[in-house]
Amino acid sequence: MAIFKRILDFYINSSIHVSLSVYALVRMTGFLFDIKEINTTALFAFFGTIVGYNFVKYDALARTQKLTLRTELKLIAGLSFLSFLAAVYYFFQLGQNTKIIAFLFLILTMLYTLPFFPNKKNARNWAGVKIYIVALCWVGVTLFLPIFEAGIPINFNVFIIAIQRFILVFVLILIFEIIDLKLDDPNLKTVPQQIGVLLTKIVGSVLLFVFILLCFFQTTFSSHAFLLRLAVALMVFLFLLFADERKSKYYSTFWVESIPIVWLGLMLLVK
Repeated sequence: MAIFKRILDFYINSSIHVSLSVYALVRMTGFLFDIKEINTTALFAFFGTIVGYNFVKYDALARTQKLTLRTELKLIAGLSFLSFLAAVYYFFQLGQNTKIIAFLFLILTMLYTLPFFPNKKNARNWAGVKIYIVALCWVGVTLFLPIFEAGIPINFNVFIIAIQRFILVFVLILIFEIIDLKLDDPNLKTVPQQIGVLLTKIVGSVLLFVFILLCFFQTTFSSHAFLLRLAVALMVFLFLLFADERKSKYYSTFWVESIPIVWLGLMLLVK
């Protein structure tokens, strides 16, 4: 049992799980827009997410707290290096426009992590900004990258799906912020810190209702796609409803982050 827990912890701490969620959403974009050649973009997103998330999580700690490289951290560093090489390889397989979009989100990730101006904190520590930057990056990588790579024009339908994707990620992050309420620096001014847990759950529930409502504004309405979104929204709502500070870290880092993977799995079953 202890070995299984160590493997699970490494799987989560090394950002493999969250990267699979990103991969799943890229593949979902492929299904939604009937993109046949999606593999390169999906793999670039997967390996790039491992690099980006591990950089965000461990860079500040390494610089400020001088982390000693335990075995797990050495393995994560090795995995991140290999993932970086893979991300670079798939980056050069992308089209020119897609490379530009990918580079813009790289800059946003660096802004989120590194202090670019003297005596200034990074964007991660700007009060209330974190949730918007993360949600925007997820939308950019999982929706706009594959769309640009496939040469699909940005139309009203894309705009609606982008809002839905932003709402989904935003609410998932709200769950994380509720779970981490006791651990987060008060200066971060996360949503639960500013309005409380109850109001955060109400805001998240309203956003999920908007998420479902937006399905009816799509130019290509599909009953199957609607039912899948409804199922996903219900799953997220239940996780949001039962979220509190006493929950295990696996509640958010494993189960909540599994929702995009479950969504893809349901889509594959329907197909």
